Amino acid sequence: MKVTALAGGTGAAKLLRGLAACVGPRNLTVIGNTGDDLEIWGLHVSPDIDSVTYALAGRLDVERGWGLAGDTFRCLEAMAQLGADSWFNLGDRDLATHILRTQALRDGAALSTVTAHIARDLGVQALILPMSDDSIRTWLRTPEGWLTFQEYFVREKALVEVLEVAYRGAEGARPAPGVLEAIAAAELIVVCPSNPVTSVGPVLAVPGVVHALAGARAPVVGVSPIVAGAAVSGPAGDLMRARGLPVSPVGVALAYAPWLGVLLIDPRDQACVPALLAHGVSPAVADIVMTDREREVALARRVLETLGA
Repeated sequence: MKVTALAGGTGAAKLLRGLAACVGPRNLTVIGNTGDDLEIWGLHVSPDIDSVTYALAGRLDVERGWGLAGDTFRCLEAMAQLGADSWFNLGDRDLATHILRTQALRDGAALSTVTAHIARDLGVQALILPMSDDSIRTWLRTPEGWLTFQEYFVREKALVEVLEVAYRGAEGARPAPGVLEAIAAAELIVVCPSNPVTSVGPVLAVPGVVHALAGARAPVVGVSPIVAGAAVSGPAGDLMRARGLPVSPVGVALAYAPWLGVLLIDPRDQACVPALLAHGVSPAVADIVMTDREREVALARRVLETLGA
């Protein structure tokens, strides 16, 4: 079965590992969020793309949910001593990824080309596609002004109020090569349990992506990142409220209407079933909190079982 997944960071990485184990990595295509990308110390960093790549390469720091396992931070410490910004953690071996990416981009390579190169050299057999080769950045308006997503999430620790979310650059962007084709060719489309506003939202903001999803021949199955009125991790709840969405599986369904077909929800959210059905989304109850590899695979199997696969 050919599976195409829309993915953000940590939660997506877990489910993608499970899907790769179930269908085989060569049958998996990942469309990754680049709205979180930023420049640190002159380097182009793609946090969500890197987390997915490291996870599928078996090199992700599982405890942190980002970066390379066993990495050190001597360069970060030295930069801090020299007065440089040190609020965004870059590991020493992780720096190699960003240096290579930055050099290639400055030499004229497309982000999708560089992403494929890095994935291949790390032994990843799945196809990882950035949502666009064009620059799209997620910005959040707070009472003190606009912040990039990483400034909000990492530097401010997601503790400031969000009044508005914007995907700057999306309007004039194009999907990266292979993105629309992966949606059209898929036998199953999976929306990973990622933040609907700042992980999946930027992907959907790329012109042509929503149209492709609405016209896809494959069923679309999502996994809720919200359990019992709160995000499994991260600030998804606060950001959904800022977008006027209820912090529940119903809010997730509304963010993906009208092209979402099935939504996997936690048993604690069974009260949402009637509302999901009213919005044209078929609910499927599953253990969606992935605390280890066994649960990652079990959830991936549940996703496939939803389609009778």
